[in-house]
Amino acid sequence: MLMGYMTSQYRKVAPARLEQREAQRHPVLLGKATVRNRSKPPLEASLVDLSVYGCRVLIDGGIDVGDRIWLRLAGSQPISATAVWAEGNRLGCKFDEMLDRTLFRQLTLQTC
Repeated sequence: MLMGYMTSQYRKVAPARLEQREAQRHPVLLGKATVRNRSKPPLEASLVDLSVYGCRVLIDGGIDVGDRIWLRLAGSQPISATAVWAEGNRLGCKFDEMLDRTLFRQLTLQTC
């Protein structure tokens, strides 16, 4: 059973402040991505930054907060995620599972 106030479902979700993030975000070297909602065709996007738990992409509409999506980053296998915030053409996504560290290093050239 979920607990909460009736109005909590209507609260606006904003991007997490830096001190609230589980992991540091890193800029990416190759910014091409594809975002797909189950019921819509794939959309081209630009990957802005990345952590092992989520990412931020630039995309021209088509995805709403709360949508379950599939991301394909630099030729990776599809990664399941949820759109957790949107502001203009920026979309914040949280991965369902932690991103594979090899793929993370490939995209960011960071050691972890």
